[in-house]
Amino acid sequence: MVSKFSRSSAIVVSGVALVSSMLLAAPAQADIAPTDPTLPETVTADALPTVQINGVVWDQEVVGNTVYVAGSFTQARPAGSAAGTNEVPRANMLAYNLTTGELINGFAPEFNSQVRSLSISPDGSRLYVGGNFSKVNGQNRPGVVSLNPSTGEILGSTPGTNSAVYSIHATDDAVYVGGTFSTLGSSTRVRAGAFLPGTSTVLPFAPTIPDGNVQAIIPSPDGQEVIIGGAFTSVNGSNNPGYGLARLDAATGKTNLPLSANSQVRDGGTKAAILSLKGDEDGFYGTGYDFGGGGNVEGSFMVDWSGNLKWIDDCHGDTYDIIPSGRVVYQASHKHYCGNLGTGGFPQTETWSFQHGTAMTKFATGASKPDIYKYPDHPGQPSPTLLNFFPDFMPGNFTGQNQGPWDVETNGDYVVFGGEFLRVNNKPQQGIVRFAKKSLSPQKEGPRQSGAGLGVKARSLAAGSVRISWPSTYDRDNATLTYQV
Repeated sequence: MVSKFSRSSAIVVSGVALVSSMLLAAPAQADIAPTDPTLPETVTADALPTVQINGVVWDQEVVGNTVYVAGSFTQARPAGSAAGTNEVPRANMLAYNLTTGELINGFAPEFNSQVRSLSISPDGSRLYVGGNFSKVNGQNRPGVVSLNPSTGEILGSTPGTNSAVYSIHATDDAVYVGGTFSTLGSSTRVRAGAFLPGTSTVLPFAPTIPDGNVQAIIPSPDGQEVIIGGAFTSVNGSNNPGYGLARLDAATGKTNLPLSANSQVRDGGTKAAILSLKGDEDGFYGTGYDFGGGGNVEGSFMVDWSGNLKWIDDCHGDTYDIIPSGRVVYQASHKHYCGNLGTGGFPQTETWSFQHGTAMTKFATGASKPDIYKYPDHPGQPSPTLLNFFPDFMPGNFTGQNQGPWDVETNGDYVVFGGEFLRVNNKPQQGIVRFAKKSLSPQKEGPRQSGAGLGVKARSLAAGSVRISWPSTYDRDNATLTYQV
């Protein structure tokens, strides 16, 4: 007998003919073989062998078949090697082959402090880098540098900053930077600014941001506007829009453009912030945190390029990064409750458990529910569907924050996570890991318990009949499982 049902439901088989009885299924969830045609496939949860590091990854940039990795680390080692073995030096940045996961030996720039953000120029000729560093390859390059993507050598000049750059994004016409600085080159630029690509010429872009910081900065596809996110509480004299999130004209940064989503998405101050922003042709996607007040979003959100909220994921557990891929968005976080989603999500366990890598639909499928724990919430606002992609990450403590992934990126075929995790799916894999779509993956992830591990029990309750029962199990990347008796 074969029976199919959704993740985490239970089943009892009874009767002489062992007729199956199916309980009501949970809301439909997509996976690598979705039965609901309206929901998209995710990549598989197979953790592919990838180069490892001995610290933390803050950002990655996928360019063709190369993944550039930025963070705070001093060594790299192959997949499968234990910490302290087979290591080669890498000073806060490295590159690896996307399809093999192997370190690229010819790319090894040296930074004297951590690297926070990466952006390739549209023509692929320059890799722009921002961070806390003051020297690169032995030369003075405070906060910002432009590198040869093949060799890691410094290309030309860039304007320096007097404090950290948290985010950098290059276009044909400008390189936008955000952080905690107050000068860019010799110009006053407080927390956000821009310079002419390939030069140290500072551009007029200069929004007024009196407090907090800028954690993320991205331009629109047409280059006419710039979105910033961070811990600030006002921009250009306005706090709505302008509280943790602002939509600005790309030329001067002095004009706040309409952003009705800021009435729903409000993370700012000393205990809340918008942490990341990504964009595509349909809009921009962001993530946030709130710990102790000042904010109302711990999950993620999508806003169209006119500033209107398309959906909000009202999960609990700070969300650090997001990336759209086709009809899916992938997230790096420590989510511990997603019961607010309109189509359902996982509950909060008595001893909190965490999901560090998750996926949701890129489109709204329901309406958010009121929060049962009295957290800030968004009842009635559009929400996406949580998809069945649940790789296991073991957090590390390099930063002292006991976290897993901080960053997620994709090229459509692969999804790559970076952070300070130590294991993935219960196997050693430190700091970096790859996942791939079905055709590029071994598809070896299966039910967590199977066969004898399910603890099958048989009881006769009446002459001529036997009842067979077993506990349910789950799969990291399939929502519907098949049981055979």
